[in-house]
Amino acid sequence: MDTLVKEFLAKVESRNQHEPEFMQAVQEVAEAIIPFIEQNPKYKKAKILERITEPERVLMFRVPWLDDQNEVQVNRGYRVQMNSAIGPYKGGLRFHPSVNLSILKFLAFEQVFKNSLTGLPMGGGKGGSDFDPKGKSDGEIMKFCQSFMTELYRHVGADIDVPAGDIGVGGREVGYLFGQYKRIKGEFTGVLTGKGATWGGSLIRPEATGYGVVYFAEDMLETRGERLTGKTVVISGSGNVAQYTAEMCLQAGAKVVTLSDSDGFIYDPQGIDAEKLAFVMDLKNEKRGRIKEYADKYGCEYFEGERPWGIPCDIAFPNATQNEVNEEDARTLVKNGCICVAEGANMPSTPEAIQVFKEAKILYAPGKASNAGGVAVSGLEMSQNSLRYSWSRDEVNNRLRDIMKEIHQICVEYGTEEDGYVNYEKGANLGGFVKVADAMLAQGVV
Repeated sequence: MDTLVKEFLAKVESRNQHEPEFMQAVQEVAEAIIPFIEQNPKYKKAKILERITEPERVLMFRVPWLDDQNEVQVNRGYRVQMNSAIGPYKGGLRFHPSVNLSILKFLAFEQVFKNSLTGLPMGGGKGGSDFDPKGKSDGEIMKFCQSFMTELYRHVGADIDVPAGDIGVGGREVGYLFGQYKRIKGEFTGVLTGKGATWGGSLIRPEATGYGVVYFAEDMLETRGERLTGKTVVISGSGNVAQYTAEMCLQAGAKVVTLSDSDGFIYDPQGIDAEKLAFVMDLKNEKRGRIKEYADKYGCEYFEGERPWGIPCDIAFPNATQNEVNEEDARTLVKNGCICVAEGANMPSTPEAIQVFKEAKILYAPGKASNAGGVAVSGLEMSQNSLRYSWSRDEVNNRLRDIMKEIHQICVEYGTEEDGYVNYEKGANLGGFVKVADAMLAQGVV
């Protein structure tokens, strides 16, 4: 079996050279899927895995815009339309200097499985730009977004490809992108999700990824007779996902002791309570400040240039970015008594780190399962847009809770091993694959 995996990966790598993030995502899936395919020859004969690792379409374009000094700036824009077997392409837009084709292909590939797991009719895609919103004025961000959408609009639509936000793309950016699309097309459709609640957005969408990852962690803990109440929690990040992960943890009676940003992390052994969390939300969402200001205000420790995985905890939520937890970090978490790791970011743990978690038999949830709450509510936003109707906060939250519980059940169904250990990574990959693969078989060689 190892030989089959290596041969497949060598073939994919020969066509995707210098794309390490994409190859990392493909390897993780291939190791779980190839043994299954060998037992189910219909997928092998139709070369489903070969087809699912090849994007249906990759768009790359220039994005020129004028800054506040009236100087011309040029960025690069992308949209990777990975797979539409079960619905329109669906996935976020990321604006960050690190954005390149490898990162977006990995994110689009992961999105295919994540969207499949939600049970909603959504294919997988991802896009973005190497534009950095940090330090830019609202006017500069508006001009960039308008230029970006002036090219992208011809490739997206409510029944074609429905982008959303991601790192660097929040409510402000979605608003500018949607406004330009509406202006060019002359129509008001649900072509973007994450919209404002007064103009087509869904309640709970801002909270969805953070709430969802906590719901998933609660379901994992329940399999071992544990609860979130009274547990010490370490969270990375301090943006949208981290904020609402912290909020839901507080509601469940857990103690959150860390948050971070790209400069470092804060450690508050007293716990981040509701008042402190409100300060973080204002700092990050309104003032665009740095997490160090929390340490300055509340007199706690700040670790510059470090990540929070050395802080003893019961539960860890890696909510920042890809590959932020390495093998050494994973060993430290396990050594310090961590019993559960649930990923709020996309692929935040390296393959070596994941192996450490599985060997220690702790609860480990890959992002394609545990952070699917965001895209799940995006799918619900699409449904509401189609109905020209809005559901209540409680109704959306209940639907989100049900979807996360169903994803957990799928992971348990496909991932339970002979000794009873639930390999959530295997379960998520197999559970996500089967639905897409069966749709591809039914639709022929396209």
